[in-house]
Amino acid sequence: MAKVLIVGGGFAGVWTAASAAKLRRECGVSDSDLSITVVSAGDDLVLRPRLYESDPHKMRSPLDKILGPIGVQRLAATVTAIDTAAKTVSAVTRDGCSAELAYDRLVLASGSQVVQPKIPGAEHIFDIDTLGGASRLDSHLHRLPQCSESAGQYTAVVVGAGFTGLEIATELTRRLREIAGPQGTVRVVLVEREGEVGPELGANPRPAITDALTELGIEARMRVSLDAVRRGCVSLSDGTEIAADTVVWTAGMAASPLTKFIPAERDRIGRLHVDEYLRVTGVADVYAAGDTSAAIATEGRTVMQSCQHATPLGKFAGHNVAADLLGKPLEPFVPDSYVTCLALGPAGAVVTSGWERTVLMTGSAGHDLKTTINTEWIYPPAGDGEALLAAAGPNGAWPQYTPLAAG
Repeated sequence: MAKVLIVGGGFAGVWTAASAAKLRRECGVSDSDLSITVVSAGDDLVLRPRLYESDPHKMRSPLDKILGPIGVQRLAATVTAIDTAAKTVSAVTRDGCSAELAYDRLVLASGSQVVQPKIPGAEHIFDIDTLGGASRLDSHLHRLPQCSESAGQYTAVVVGAGFTGLEIATELTRRLREIAGPQGTVRVVLVEREGEVGPELGANPRPAITDALTELGIEARMRVSLDAVRRGCVSLSDGTEIAADTVVWTAGMAASPLTKFIPAERDRIGRLHVDEYLRVTGVADVYAAGDTSAAIATEGRTVMQSCQHATPLGKFAGHNVAADLLGKPLEPFVPDSYVTCLALGPAGAVVTSGWERTVLMTGSAGHDLKTTINTEWIYPPAGDGEALLAAAGPNGAWPQYTPLAAG
């Protein structure tokens, strides 16, 4: 029996498993002759792009319902080590037992995590990086009316004006107003150490973003950083103090720490360098997909840590890892045409195309598209193995919004 082991149950891990299963079926190979196993600490695919929204506990889809119909096994466990020489993965199962898993091919799709700040009072800071973090913030917001009145009761400071920071800051204007009621005073302050909002998003969508911030009354503090937090107050690097009961950190991402077990070169955020087939450079039998992979998207650019790239990375990695074992041709990674859709809360959304981020939609039209993406298109088919396999593989058409890049 040949064994494919996939570490991670996010978008990259799910699509890796589906694409490997698709080629296995096409080659007429049984599940027992080529086993595919996903190792994930959680039972669900977390819809991470939606964690800025309210009710984050709903933003998930059961992994067994997705993977079970296509003959993919799942182990609920936390990976603790990887030995590429022995070709084994060490893990701890949910009941506390140790497990050692052998593989013939490994796909590391364990995602990324927010870089936690090392400042005084960091224990008072929230994030929306995980389902647990987003749920903790949601619970905190709903408890605010029961707290003693304070100057910053319904004030939120969001640190980082990148993609995630902009989405949570603009959405917080709605969420806080719903919680505070007509008598509450809502204030949202966006803090960014660079000189512009959305520094990585470029110049083209910036007018739509700044117009949205103005419309929503969000205060943007540029070229400052967070120095310290204490209960009910934050201190900024310019000496400003803001009364705020809610602080959300979104500044900086890094690849999963499991990449450190792979003896290979990594980029500045810890992602593994891979070849055109997504094999980790210089490490036999190991592939990387999703936020652990520094794959080339186009000349001079690597993929982004996003669902937009995790999905096709998984599709190619899954096909190639199975093809590697079955003696079939490997497919060089070709990313989908690049599209971004940035939610801006009650101000709508801005949709862009290409790396130059040409603006295609703003306002309500952008909002309608973002809603469709978030509620329909990013969900892999669950409970329907045929639909999942049809969408898998390097040529699988999923999600559906990629043709917008040609718009």
